[in-house]
Amino acid sequence: MIAFLEQLRPHHEELRRRLLVSALAVAACTGVAWLFIDQIAAFSLRPLLENAQPGKLVYTRLTDAFISYLKLALLCGITVSFPFLLYQAWMFAAPGLLAHEKRLVRRIICWSGGLFLVGAFFAFFIVLPRTLAFFMSYAGENLRPMLKLNLYLAFAARLVLAFAVSFEIPFLMVMAAAAGLVQRSHFQHKRKFFYIAIVVLAFLLAAGDLAATVLLALPLFGLYEAGIIAMKIFVQTQAAAS
Repeated sequence: MIAFLEQLRPHHEELRRRLLVSALAVAACTGVAWLFIDQIAAFSLRPLLENAQPGKLVYTRLTDAFISYLKLALLCGITVSFPFLLYQAWMFAAPGLLAHEKRLVRRIICWSGGLFLVGAFFAFFIVLPRTLAFFMSYAGENLRPMLKLNLYLAFAARLVLAFAVSFEIPFLMVMAAAAGLVQRSHFQHKRKFFYIAIVVLAFLLAAGDLAATVLLALPLFGLYEAGIIAMKIFVQTQAAAS
Protein backbone atom coordinates (compact mmCIF):
# COMPACT_ATOMS: atom_id res chain seq x y z
CA MET A 1 0.00 0.00 0.00
CA ILE A 2 2.81 2.38 0.89
CA ALA A 3 4.60 1.53 -2.36
CA PHE A 4 1.39 2.24 -4.32
CA LEU A 5 1.03 5.63 -2.65
CA GLU A 6 4.64 6.41 -3.43
CA GLN A 7 3.95 5.70 -7.10
CA LEU A 8 1.02 8.11 -7.07
CA ARG A 9 2.99 10.89 -5.36
CA PRO A 10 4.48 12.36 -8.59
CA HIS A 11 0.98 12.54 -10.11
CA HIS A 12 -0.38 14.27 -7.00
CA GLU A 13 2.44 16.77 -7.11
CA GLU A 14 1.88 17.42 -10.80
CA LEU A 15 -1.88 17.83 -10.30
CA ARG A 16 -1.35 20.20 -7.39
CA ARG A 17 1.10 22.26 -9.42
CA ARG A 18 -1.27 22.47 -12.40
CA LEU A 19 -4.20 23.46 -10.17
CA LEU A 20 -2.08 26.11 -8.44
CA VAL A 21 -0.92 27.58 -11.75
CA SER A 22 -4.50 27.57 -13.05
CA ALA A 23 -5.81 29.29 -9.92
CA LEU A 24 -3.09 31.94 -10.18
CA ALA A 25 -3.98 32.52 -13.84
CA VAL A 26 -7.66 33.00 -12.98
CA ALA A 27 -6.75 35.29 -10.08
CA ALA A 28 -4.44 37.38 -12.27
CA CYS A 29 -7.01 37.75 -15.05
CA THR A 30 -9.69 38.57 -12.46
CA GLY A 31 -7.43 41.24 -10.95
CA VAL A 32 -6.86 42.84 -14.34
CA ALA A 33 -10.61 42.73 -15.04
CA TRP A 34 -11.27 44.45 -11.70
CA LEU A 35 -9.06 47.36 -12.78
CA PHE A 36 -11.42 47.94 -15.71
CA ILE A 37 -14.62 46.85 -13.99
CA ASP A 38 -16.47 50.10 -14.73
CA GLN A 39 -15.86 49.74 -18.46
CA ILE A 40 -16.71 46.02 -18.35
CA ALA A 41 -19.93 46.70 -16.45
CA ALA A 42 -20.92 49.40 -18.94
CA PHE A 43 -20.23 46.98 -21.80
CA SER A 44 -22.29 44.26 -20.09
CA LEU A 45 -25.21 46.65 -19.64
CA ARG A 46 -25.15 47.84 -23.25
CA PRO A 47 -27.55 45.16 -24.63
CA LEU A 48 -30.10 46.10 -21.98
CA LEU A 49 -29.78 49.87 -22.31
CA GLU A 50 -29.75 49.87 -26.12
CA ASN A 51 -32.55 47.40 -26.73
CA ALA A 52 -34.81 47.63 -23.70
CA GLN A 53 -34.23 51.15 -22.33
CA PRO A 54 -35.32 50.37 -18.76
CA GLY A 55 -33.84 53.51 -17.26
CA LYS A 56 -31.40 53.11 -14.40
CA LEU A 57 -30.76 49.79 -12.70
CA VAL A 58 -31.10 49.60 -8.93
CA TYR A 59 -29.67 47.62 -6.04
CA THR A 60 -31.48 47.21 -2.73
CA ARG A 61 -28.67 46.10 -0.44
CA LEU A 62 -25.43 47.95 0.22
CA THR A 63 -23.30 45.00 -0.85
CA ASP A 64 -25.24 44.15 -4.04
CA ALA A 65 -23.24 46.36 -6.40
CA PHE A 66 -19.87 45.29 -4.98
CA ILE A 67 -20.72 41.57 -5.09
CA SER A 68 -22.12 41.90 -8.61
CA TYR A 69 -18.99 43.64 -9.84
CA LEU A 70 -16.81 41.04 -8.12
CA LYS A 71 -18.71 38.18 -9.79
CA LEU A 72 -18.46 39.95 -13.13
CA ALA A 73 -14.69 40.34 -12.74
CA LEU A 74 -14.37 36.67 -11.78
CA LEU A 75 -16.44 35.61 -14.80
CA CYS A 76 -14.22 37.68 -17.09
CA GLY A 77 -11.14 36.20 -15.44
CA ILE A 78 -12.33 32.64 -16.02
CA THR A 79 -13.35 33.38 -19.63
CA VAL A 80 -10.05 35.04 -20.54
CA SER A 81 -7.97 32.33 -18.87
CA PHE A 82 -10.09 29.49 -20.31
CA PRO A 83 -7.60 28.58 -23.10
CA PHE A 84 -4.79 28.48 -20.54
CA LEU A 85 -6.88 26.25 -18.25
CA LEU A 86 -7.48 23.85 -21.15
CA TYR A 87 -3.75 23.87 -21.84
CA GLN A 88 -2.99 22.94 -18.24
CA ALA A 89 -5.49 20.09 -18.38
CA TRP A 90 -3.87 18.91 -21.60
CA MET A 91 -0.35 19.04 -20.13
CA PHE A 92 -1.46 16.97 -17.13
CA ALA A 93 -3.21 14.30 -19.21
CA ALA A 94 -0.78 14.14 -22.15
CA PRO A 95 1.95 11.95 -20.56
CA GLY A 96 -0.53 9.11 -20.01
CA LEU A 97 -2.00 9.13 -23.52
CA LEU A 98 -1.05 7.26 -26.66
CA ALA A 99 -0.02 9.15 -29.79
CA HIS A 100 -3.42 8.97 -31.50
CA GLU A 101 -5.15 9.85 -28.23
CA LYS A 102 -2.95 12.94 -27.87
CA ARG A 103 -3.95 14.11 -31.33
CA LEU A 104 -7.61 13.55 -30.52
CA VAL A 105 -7.45 15.41 -27.20
CA ARG A 106 -5.48 18.28 -28.74
CA ARG A 107 -8.14 18.64 -31.42
CA ILE A 108 -10.92 18.55 -28.85
CA ILE A 109 -9.27 21.25 -26.73
CA CYS A 110 -8.68 23.62 -29.66
CA TRP A 111 -12.14 23.26 -31.17
CA SER A 112 -13.99 23.24 -27.87
CA GLY A 113 -12.27 26.45 -26.76
CA GLY A 114 -13.06 28.15 -30.07
CA LEU A 115 -16.68 27.03 -30.12
CA PHE A 116 -17.10 28.09 -26.50
CA LEU A 117 -16.08 31.65 -27.39
CA VAL A 118 -18.21 31.67 -30.56
CA GLY A 119 -21.26 30.58 -28.58
CA ALA A 120 -20.61 33.23 -25.93
CA PHE A 121 -20.29 36.02 -28.53
CA PHE A 122 -23.38 34.79 -30.38
CA ALA A 123 -25.40 34.84 -27.16
CA PHE A 124 -24.20 38.27 -26.06
CA PHE A 125 -24.48 40.14 -29.35
CA ILE A 126 -27.45 38.40 -30.98
CA VAL A 127 -29.56 36.38 -28.55
CA LEU A 128 -29.35 38.55 -25.42
CA PRO A 129 -30.54 41.83 -27.05
CA ARG A 130 -33.55 40.10 -28.62
CA THR A 131 -34.40 38.27 -25.41
CA LEU A 132 -34.26 41.50 -23.40
CA ALA A 133 -36.37 43.35 -25.94
CA PHE A 134 -38.98 40.57 -25.75
CA PHE A 135 -39.23 40.61 -21.96
CA MET A 136 -39.19 44.39 -21.73
CA SER A 137 -41.99 44.67 -24.30
CA TYR A 138 -44.45 43.97 -21.47
CA ALA A 139 -43.64 47.33 -19.89
CA GLY A 140 -46.16 50.10 -20.40
CA GLU A 141 -47.81 53.10 -18.81
CA ASN A 142 -49.11 51.03 -15.91
CA LEU A 143 -46.16 48.68 -15.68
CA ARG A 144 -42.70 50.12 -15.09
CA PRO A 145 -39.68 47.80 -14.81
CA MET A 146 -37.23 48.34 -11.96
CA LEU A 147 -34.40 45.95 -12.70
CA LYS A 148 -31.81 44.97 -10.10
CA LEU A 149 -28.19 44.97 -11.16
CA ASN A 150 -27.31 41.58 -9.69
CA LEU A 151 -30.35 39.83 -11.18
CA TYR A 152 -29.68 41.23 -14.64
CA LEU A 153 -26.03 40.18 -14.58
CA ALA A 154 -27.00 36.71 -13.33
CA PHE A 155 -29.57 36.35 -16.14
CA ALA A 156 -27.09 37.52 -18.79
CA ALA A 157 -24.35 35.23 -17.46
CA ARG A 158 -26.66 32.18 -17.49
CA LEU A 159 -27.75 32.92 -21.04
CA VAL A 160 -24.21 33.43 -22.33
CA LEU A 161 -22.95 30.32 -20.53
CA ALA A 162 -25.84 28.21 -21.85
CA PHE A 163 -25.09 29.12 -25.46
CA ALA A 164 -21.32 28.84 -24.99
CA VAL A 165 -21.76 25.27 -23.79
CA SER A 166 -24.48 24.38 -26.29
CA PHE A 167 -22.32 25.42 -29.25
CA GLU A 168 -20.00 22.56 -28.34
CA ILE A 169 -22.73 19.92 -28.65
CA PRO A 170 -22.30 19.08 -32.39
CA PHE A 171 -18.53 18.93 -32.14
CA LEU A 172 -18.54 16.78 -29.01
CA MET A 173 -20.99 14.38 -30.67
CA VAL A 174 -18.71 14.05 -33.68
CA MET A 175 -15.64 13.56 -31.50
CA ALA A 176 -17.46 10.88 -29.52
CA ALA A 177 -18.12 9.07 -32.79
CA ALA A 178 -14.52 9.56 -33.91
CA ALA A 179 -13.26 8.04 -30.68
CA GLY A 180 -15.59 5.06 -31.13
CA LEU A 181 -17.44 5.82 -27.90
CA VAL A 182 -20.94 6.00 -29.38
CA GLN A 183 -22.72 5.42 -32.67
CA ARG A 184 -24.88 7.92 -34.52
CA SER A 185 -27.88 5.61 -34.14
CA HIS A 186 -27.66 6.02 -30.37
CA PHE A 187 -28.47 9.74 -30.60
CA GLN A 188 -31.27 9.01 -33.07
CA HIS A 189 -32.94 6.30 -31.02
CA LYS A 190 -32.54 8.15 -27.70
CA ARG A 191 -33.61 11.50 -29.12
CA LYS A 192 -36.63 11.94 -26.84
CA PHE A 193 -34.54 11.36 -23.72
CA PHE A 194 -31.95 13.90 -24.84
CA TYR A 195 -34.75 16.35 -25.62
CA ILE A 196 -36.11 15.92 -22.09
CA ALA A 197 -32.62 16.51 -20.68
CA ILE A 198 -32.29 19.66 -22.82
CA VAL A 199 -35.61 21.02 -21.53
CA VAL A 200 -34.59 20.35 -17.93
CA LEU A 201 -31.22 22.02 -18.48
CA ALA A 202 -32.82 25.05 -20.13
CA PHE A 203 -35.36 25.29 -17.29
CA LEU A 204 -32.58 25.31 -14.69
CA LEU A 205 -30.48 27.85 -16.57
CA ALA A 206 -33.54 30.09 -17.06
CA ALA A 207 -34.25 29.96 -13.31
CA GLY A 208 -37.73 28.55 -13.88
CA ASP A 209 -38.91 31.19 -16.36
CA LEU A 210 -41.03 29.35 -18.96
CA ALA A 211 -40.57 31.88 -21.76
CA ALA A 212 -36.81 31.94 -21.27
CA THR A 213 -36.80 28.14 -21.13
CA VAL A 214 -38.39 27.98 -24.59
CA LEU A 215 -35.94 30.56 -25.96
CA LEU A 216 -33.03 28.50 -24.64
CA ALA A 217 -34.34 25.03 -25.50
CA LEU A 218 -35.16 25.64 -29.18
CA PRO A 219 -31.54 26.47 -30.21
CA LEU A 220 -30.34 23.46 -28.21
CA PHE A 221 -32.72 21.22 -30.17
CA GLY A 222 -31.33 22.62 -33.41
CA LEU A 223 -27.73 22.08 -32.30
CA TYR A 224 -28.52 18.51 -31.30
CA GLU A 225 -29.96 17.76 -34.74
CA ALA A 226 -26.96 19.51 -36.33
CA GLY A 227 -24.72 17.16 -34.36
CA ILE A 228 -26.53 14.12 -35.78
CA ILE A 229 -26.13 15.48 -39.32
CA ALA A 230 -22.45 16.24 -38.67
CA MET A 231 -21.93 12.68 -37.41
CA LYS A 232 -23.48 11.32 -40.64
CA ILE A 233 -21.13 13.48 -42.74
CA PHE A 234 -18.17 12.37 -40.64
CA VAL A 235 -19.02 8.67 -41.07
CA GLN A 236 -19.44 9.09 -44.83
CA THR A 237 -16.12 10.94 -45.04
CA GLN A 238 -14.38 8.19 -43.08
CA ALA A 239 -15.88 5.52 -45.33
CA ALA A 240 -14.78 7.37 -48.47
CA ALA A 241 -11.26 7.81 -47.10
CA SER A 242 -10.94 4.11 -46.32
